[in-house]
Amino acid sequence: MAIDMTERNIYAQICQNDGIKARDIAKNIHVERSVVNHFLYASPYLRELCYQDDEHLWHGMIRQGRRHTGLGNFCGYYGLVQEFLQLSEEEWFRMMLEGCRNIGRNLNDTRGLFHSFKDTRQTMVNLFDDLEGVDYGEWEIVFELRIKRARYIRIYADVLLISPTHVFSLEFKMKDVIEKEEVAQAAKYCEYLEVLFGPQMDVIPVLVLTRTADLYRYEPLGNTSAEIVVCSGDMLFNVVDEYLGFLEE
Repeated sequence: MAIDMTERNIYAQICQNDGIKARDIAKNIHVERSVVNHFLYASPYLRELCYQDDEHLWHGMIRQGRRHTGLGNFCGYYGLVQEFLQLSEEEWFRMMLEGCRNIGRNLNDTRGLFHSFKDTRQTMVNLFDDLEGVDYGEWEIVFELRIKRARYIRIYADVLLISPTHVFSLEFKMKDVIEKEEVAQAAKYCEYLEVLFGPQMDVIPVLVLTRTADLYRYEPLGNTSAEIVVCSGDMLFNVVDEYLGFLEE
């Protein structure tokens, strides 16, 4: 699904406001109201993730702004990092499974899904240990994002770590080898996440391999010039630091 800039701007106007009319969207982004109306009723994003109330005000199901109100309705677990770290593994796992059931996530454990959930959680806990001294408590963390509201809207992520300026989209694999298709998978939904979180946030895709160590490298995306980071769990700190610059302070 191609997403042009007008559609992105309309979506951002809706999701950054507590209700806005079509005429004000058009005024704010300097386009004709007919253009706005076309996207409001034709764009899968706007039709499926926005709604109009009785006063003809448009609202987004997921707010663009901290906190990202509504995001928790589309994932297994959502919370602030400080809330996440206060939970025991058992408490978190119970909340995770309940959230996954609520969003219709398949919980077939025949291939070790529950083990992968816990492996991913522990990697994130270790990351925050490595980030000691960083004020990350108000950052947001998401496990098992699943937005699947229409044929044209599919947004999946294993983990999202949301700082004030960046969204780290983390694809986890319990492996020690890099596979090209999994590099592509890690970046697959970036364009859609950029729309979801708005122009003020940079989305950074990362493939995390938890069965290796000391791995940090850039891998090409198919036949393009684009690259993404592939790292081991113990090197995830360096990804966050590269974009937020803690070690330079």
